[in-house]
Amino acid sequence: MSKPSPSDHPICFVRPRRLASSAWVEHVPFAMYLIDLMRPSSVVELGARNGVSYCAFCQAVDWLGVTANCVAVDSWEGDAHTGAYGPSVLTDLQQHHDPLYGDFSRLQQSTFDEAVMGFADASIDLLHIDGLHTYEAARHDFETWLPRLSSRGVVLFHDIAEHSRGFGVWQLWAEISGPHPSFAFQHGHGLGVLGIGAEIPEAVTGLFQLPEAQAAEIRSFFHLQGQRTALRLMIDLAGSLPACVGDTVVEFTRKLSLGSAAG
Repeated sequence: MSKPSPSDHPICFVRPRRLASSAWVEHVPFAMYLIDLMRPSSVVELGARNGVSYCAFCQAVDWLGVTANCVAVDSWEGDAHTGAYGPSVLTDLQQHHDPLYGDFSRLQQSTFDEAVMGFADASIDLLHIDGLHTYEAARHDFETWLPRLSSRGVVLFHDIAEHSRGFGVWQLWAEISGPHPSFAFQHGHGLGVLGIGAEIPEAVTGLFQLPEAQAAEIRSFFHLQGQRTALRLMIDLAGSLPACVGDTVVEFTRKLSLGSAAG
């Protein structure tokens, strides 16, 4: 069984093209790495909002030259956890996404229940569930889309470590991660990787079967890479602030990256 080594995958160090304020920012390096491990032929995301996670998948597909059909499904209206938002969120994402990834990817504005009818059983290799984060909603999405997973199927769940404001993905994760091969991160509100198919790529199976010491190394590596990605976002955001504020933020993030910022 091969053992996954992130340092052997240059995609882990590629600068993301799409960075925006998102709870998903710290998982972008792992998203790209997972595409490299899986080389999926189909990727579906449920709940894209501003596209940070979805564009990470698409960027990796493009950068690696993977032949894949990618779809992001969202109402782009918001929910109880994100709050309501207007059409500008989708418009901004389209302006970034369409020129870069429009030849193999589409943004589908609909509910998840409406969209599922457009996918054949056993057709999706990688499914990312990131919609409404109550227990009931997350379980419904998982059970509804489960038949669409292929024999290579892997499911990602965000917010498995978030317990506030009615979040319940952690409860679903506790129930399903035992019966299935799995791997979990606790940083960035938590990310769960669940193996569903009987023919999961060997490199991903290796991730599920790591001894705890090696699993801790993987978690530490992606926590650090995720923090670096978040720092890039902070610096980008600082550029849109008044000069005096932006300079302060940039200097603080520089010190933070060096471990010298005061607590």
